[in-house]
Amino acid sequence: MALSLNASTRLLVVAPHPDDESIATGELIQQVKQSGGEVCIALLTNGDNNPWPQRWVERRLRIGPEERRRWGRRRRSEVSNALQRLGVGPDALRVLDWPDMGVTSRLRDAWGASVAALGDVVDACRPSLVALPALGDCHPDHSAAHVLTRLALSRWSGGEPELLAYLVHGQERHALSRVKLDSSVELHALKMAALACHGSQMALSGKRMRRLADRAERYQWVRSQGASGPLVLPWQPSAVLIPGLHLMLVDSQGVRRWPWRQAPLERDGEGRYVLHAQAQGGAGPRFVKLHMNLPSPWIYDRWGWSEV
Repeated sequence: MALSLNASTRLLVVAPHPDDESIATGELIQQVKQSGGEVCIALLTNGDNNPWPQRWVERRLRIGPEERRRWGRRRRSEVSNALQRLGVGPDALRVLDWPDMGVTSRLRDAWGASVAALGDVVDACRPSLVALPALGDCHPDHSAAHVLTRLALSRWSGGEPELLAYLVHGQERHALSRVKLDSSVELHALKMAALACHGSQMALSGKRMRRLADRAERYQWVRSQGASGPLVLPWQPSAVLIPGLHLMLVDSQGVRRWPWRQAPLERDGEGRYVLHAQAQGGAGPRFVKLHMNLPSPWIYDRWGWSEV
């Protein structure tokens, strides 16, 4: 499916970390600007919880709070430089200063403030088109950013912008409703030049970063599934893991959480788990997350979120 851009297009890019805007939407940003449209970037975190590249670049072992803040300032300046290469001025950048690797925790513990903060960005940008991380992205900051953005947009009275989901971490689960974005040698070269502005990441992970950015920019149209009907879960967790599992349900009115064994679950005729939790009022999408509250060096989600 082709994407139509023109002078009335107002693009909002939701970027959980510095460099996501270049990797995922570097060519889309250029095409919106070339069509005469406007671009706004919502940067959720400064990417300061990034210890191994920082250790490599700064030749240090210990990283304390001040070192993290300094790294975050460096990464934020890299975003500004990258956007300048893409033709986007500094006034287009909205920085929310949320904790890196903490967007899910912020959603859980400060749901109202988080949705309101993104709502303020939406009010300021008044987008007709939103590029946001895919719900199925296995980085927890990305998937939680999808949930929060969708909830903020469901409250917005300014219209219903088109939603394009981009995937950075993981594999596409669905091939339907894929958006085709035309490219050119010039567009791609400028995108890679913008990526190079993120020197803090390129120093240690340049090969991986270039591989991610070299892919054709592909998006999925996001269509809300509504909030009616039974909440059928897509997971069939092993009985061995169930004692440590937790469910989190998020909708337009807030967050509810249960240990798996205390959640209002039952099996349907097909053996699927159904969550019996009534909507807390209001319209909009509903999302459920399956997770374990165990510390791990592995940062990516095993189960992640599902829209139900």
